[in-house]
Amino acid sequence: MAGALHLLPVFLLCGYFTLVSTRSDGDVPAARAAFSTTGSLSSAGTEAPTSADHDRTARKPGKSPTIPRHLSEQSFTRSVTKRTKTIQKKRVGGKTTLPKKKKPPVQQTASQSVDTQCPPLGLESLRVKDTQLRASSYKRRGLGPHRGRLNIQSGVEDGDIYDGAWCARHRDKKQWLEIDALRPTGFTGVILQGRSSIWSWDVVHSYKVQLSNDSLVWKPCMNGTEEAIFAGNQDPETPVLSLFNSTVARYIRINPQTWYQNGTEGDICLRAEVLGCTLPDPNNLYPWQTDPPGSKDKLDFRHHNYKEMRKLMRSVNQACPDITRIYSIGKSYKGLKLYVMEISDNPGKHELGEPEFRYVAGMHGNEVLGRELLLNLMQYLCQEYKRGDQRITHLIKETRIHLLPSLNPDGHEMAFKKGSELAGWALGRYTYEGIDLNHNFADLNSVMWTAIELETDRSKLINHYFPIPEMYTSEEAFVASETRAVIRWMQNIPFVLSANLHGGELVVTYPYDMTRDWAPREHTPTPDESFFRWLATAYASTNQAMSNPNRRPCHNNDFLKYNNIINGADWHNVPGSMNDFSYLHTNCFEVTVELSCDKFPHASELPVEWENNRESLLVYMEQVHRGIKGVVRDKDTDHGIAGAVIEVEDIDHHIRSAAGGDYWRLLNPGEYRVTASADGYTPSSRTCQVMYEHHPTICDFRLTKLRKQRLTQALKKGEKLRNNMQLRLRQLRNRKQRVAPKASNRRLDND
Repeated sequence: MAGALHLLPVFLLCGYFTLVSTRSDGDVPAARAAFSTTGSLSSAGTEAPTSADHDRTARKPGKSPTIPRHLSEQSFTRSVTKRTKTIQKKRVGGKTTLPKKKKPPVQQTASQSVDTQCPPLGLESLRVKDTQLRASSYKRRGLGPHRGRLNIQSGVEDGDIYDGAWCARHRDKKQWLEIDALRPTGFTGVILQGRSSIWSWDVVHSYKVQLSNDSLVWKPCMNGTEEAIFAGNQDPETPVLSLFNSTVARYIRINPQTWYQNGTEGDICLRAEVLGCTLPDPNNLYPWQTDPPGSKDKLDFRHHNYKEMRKLMRSVNQACPDITRIYSIGKSYKGLKLYVMEISDNPGKHELGEPEFRYVAGMHGNEVLGRELLLNLMQYLCQEYKRGDQRITHLIKETRIHLLPSLNPDGHEMAFKKGSELAGWALGRYTYEGIDLNHNFADLNSVMWTAIELETDRSKLINHYFPIPEMYTSEEAFVASETRAVIRWMQNIPFVLSANLHGGELVVTYPYDMTRDWAPREHTPTPDESFFRWLATAYASTNQAMSNPNRRPCHNNDFLKYNNIINGADWHNVPGSMNDFSYLHTNCFEVTVELSCDKFPHASELPVEWENNRESLLVYMEQVHRGIKGVVRDKDTDHGIAGAVIEVEDIDHHIRSAAGGDYWRLLNPGEYRVTASADGYTPSSRTCQVMYEHHPTICDFRLTKLRKQRLTQALKKGEKLRNNMQLRLRQLRNRKQRVAPKASNRRLDND
C-alpha cells in the first residue's frame, strides 16, 4: 500500500546493521546509516571515519567539548554505550530483557521498533523548548523553527503566526533544522511529517542527518563512504520513521535533499521528532536535580491495549473488592465491551443522598492519555484507601464514582498498533464505522432554540430533560453502538457531574459546545455559565501544565489569555456533543478536559502527565459536593417523590429528583430561592444558603398532595375519610349535581 511504513535491515561495511523506514511505493530511496552503537563524535574533520579508520581516529589528540577532561574518549564512549543499553531495556511480560545485538529483527513493525528504541526528545510534547530549535532560514515567523514539531496543527487563516511546519526561506540543499538536546544524547532516529495546512501541500521526500558536539563542526550520518539518505514523506500527515544506530552527540540537524516541487511553488517544509537516550553528565554531582521528573506513586505507567486494560482493572478489583465493581455498559461495533470501574463504599447500589460522578475517556481512540490517567486513578484510589488516606476515604464514602477509560476501544486498538509518535493526528480518532462520537449525540440545542423561536407563551417552554427526537432513536439512524450505550447509561444512573477527557490541547471547555446560528465560533453560554466557569477553573488552575504561566501554546490557540478555560462554542462549533446532550437531557453537568498537547504521549512521559493531572482529577471530583442537595418527600407517606422538578429562581434550567426522591443542584456560593414541584402536589419554596465549604447545603422538601388527588387516592385504597375530607367530598358531589342539569338544559336549548 502506498504510504505504508516498513523497517528493513541494512548491513553496513563494518558489519553492523541498522533499521530504516522506507515506503512501499519505491519513489524515494531507502534510508541508509553507518553509525554503530558504540559510535561517538570527534571534533576534528568534517567527514565521518570509515570502520577501518575508526580506532585510529579515536586515538587522535583533541577532545570533544562535551567529554569531561578526566575521561578518555574511549572510557566516555564505554559509559555512554552502557547507559544507552540500560535505557533501551524493555519490559516484556513483566520481565526485563535487553535487545539482541546480532540478529536483526524479522518482520518488525514500526510501532514495535519505536518501543524498543530510545524515547522521543519531546518536540511534540513541548519538552524541547523553542530556544533549542534553530534553522538555516525561515519564510516568516509563523513558519519558524519553533513550528517544526511533529503533529503541530496550523491555524485556519493562511499566513498567521500559527502555521503548520518549519519552512525554509530558500529552496536549496543547504537548508537545515537543528535541535539542541542540551546534554550528550545517544540519537537513534528521526520521525518526519510534511506541513499541516489546508492551503498548501509541502513535504520533504528525502533528507540527510548531521550531528555535532559543539554546533560548529558537523559529522554527517554515513553509509560506508557515502552520506546516508533517509526516506521522507509522500503526504503531509503520515509520520515516517527512520532509525540509525545510536550515536552520541548534543546537536542534530535534519538536512532536506529533495522535496515536492509544484513548479516554483513547492517549499521545504517539515515537522519532526527526534529519538534519543539522554545520557548522564559525569560533571554533575547532583544528577537528581536535572533528571526528568517522575512520580512517587507506584502505578503501572505504560500504554495498555484492550486485553491489558481489562487485566489491570481486574487486578484493581481483586486488590479492593469491598469498594470496587467492574461492569459493562455495552459493546463497540467490533464487540469489545465498554468496561466501567465503579468505586464506592457500597458498590452496585445507589445510596440515597450520595451523588453519582463519572469520568469518560477515549471518546477519540487516538487520544490515549485520558485512558491511562483513569487506569492510574483507579489504582491510586485503591492504594490510598487501603493506606487510610483521609481525603480519599472521605471521597469514596461520600461519592459513587464511575470510571469509563475507553469509550472507543476499536479506534484505540488501531492507534495502539501504530504506537506513540506514529499514529499521526487522526488514526483511531473515529470508530470502526468512521463515526466521530463527539458529534454523534442528539442535537437537542436546535430543538430547544427552535421551540424558543416558535413559542410565544414562554410558560409552555421546557428548559431541561428535552426528549430525544424519534428520528434519532430509530434503528436506521446513523448512531454508533457506543453512543447508544452511553445514552442508556446516562438514563439509568442519576449522574450529577462528569468530565470528558480528550487530548491534543491544554484547555478546559464548558457548554454550550454548539453555536446558535451555526457560526464557526461564538460565545454561547448556558443558564449555568457561572458554575461551569467555576468547574473549568477548578480543573485548570490545579493542573500543573495548564497553570504554568511560562508554557507556550500547543498549536494555534493561546488559551493562557483565557486562564486555560473557554466556552466550547467560542472555540469551535461542535453540534451533537456529549457535553450539551448531558446538560439538556439529564441532570448532569459535564465539561471537556484537553489534557495534553500530545494526543499519544510516549510511555516515558506518563509519570509526568500523572503528576500534572492527579490533583486536578481529585479536585474536580470533589466539586460534586458543591451546591444544594436533599430529598423531596410526600408529606403524608414520607415516601420520596421521583421526578420532582427543582427550580432555582433566576436560573432558567431545572433539574429533577431521582427514583428515591433525592436530588443534587450544583450552585456557586450564595443565597437562592428554591422551589420543588411535582404532579398532584402543591409546590413548596424555601431559601437555601450555599457556603464556601466543600459540602452541600441540605434543602429537603415535603410536598402536600392536592385535595382532589388525596381524595382520589383515598377512595381507591378504601380508606376511611376524615371529617374534613368527607365534607370536601360532599361539596364536590353537590357541585357535580348542580352542573349536570345546567348542561342538559343548554343542549335542549340548542336543539
